[in-house]
Amino acid sequence: MLLQPKPKNARSKRFLTNRDPKVVENEKTAIFVRGSTTSKVILDTLKDLHSLRKPNAINFTRKNEIHPFEDETGIEFFARKNDSSLFAVGMHSKKRPHNLILGRTFNYQILDMIEMGVERCTTMQEHKSQACSVGMKPLMVFNGEAFNRDENLIRLKSILLDLFRGEVADKVSLKGLEYIITVTAGPPGPNGETGLVFFRTYTTSLKKSGLRQPRVELEEMGPSLDLRVRRVRLPTEDMWKLAVQVPKELKVVKVKNISRDGLGDKYGRVHLGKQEINKIQTRKVRALKKNLDGGKPGKRQKMDVDTE
Repeated sequence: MLLQPKPKNARSKRFLTNRDPKVVENEKTAIFVRGSTTSKVILDTLKDLHSLRKPNAINFTRKNEIHPFEDETGIEFFARKNDSSLFAVGMHSKKRPHNLILGRTFNYQILDMIEMGVERCTTMQEHKSQACSVGMKPLMVFNGEAFNRDENLIRLKSILLDLFRGEVADKVSLKGLEYIITVTAGPPGPNGETGLVFFRTYTTSLKKSGLRQPRVELEEMGPSLDLRVRRVRLPTEDMWKLAVQVPKELKVVKVKNISRDGLGDKYGRVHLGKQEINKIQTRKVRALKKNLDGGKPGKRQKMDVDTE
């Protein structure tokens, strides 16, 4: 592991301060590492995934003797050196052909990762559609009940959302949704094992529909991957608790008797004390005023007139 260096000037101090924990963290950086032995399928997969993750992505083109499931030090070294919290490792062997590993790190230590085999890969170059712009935020769709029941697919869904969600935004323009990522869970195997996972990407085009909402057409952009889950490493309870901890500054302060529904509408409950109607100030009307001599309101009193 790399030791934390001491800053020698103001520039290096700002650089190290940018890596310190923050209330609102910077956008995550992903590294794409090539193993010692790879295949063309894995190289094309890493290249296309790197293109989707730009500009916050670093691609390593040289071979590296790295095996995250057997030895963690290699990937943790790259994570600390490049200040990254997401990684993808591609390798190929006779025992595990076309092997792709996706994972996350916390405090420069491996948090969780999932190993998959790429059974089919159709690259972006093989599709004739126009690619999306760099740095665009995708719309992600997960199809299948298995993403809510299967532990392996639940972990895969969480990692993919972290990998492609991009910058956190409160509002997104409809024209800014240039491409869609769909992940579909196939039927499980005969022994209950996790089935194939179909990863597809599509570009969107908005057409006139005669209504306020445009008609959306999809065209496959690539990459198109057929993945099979092999090994999964789950995080420890202590590390996961620290990783999902929310700073006090970002916690929503709960206000008494105020709630929100699923659409974000605000509802409040007001408690009123006993109302004394006699003391309430009403509209001042002349007919409701009491006379000075104690007469009833609304009636004119007769005046005694002295006549000679």
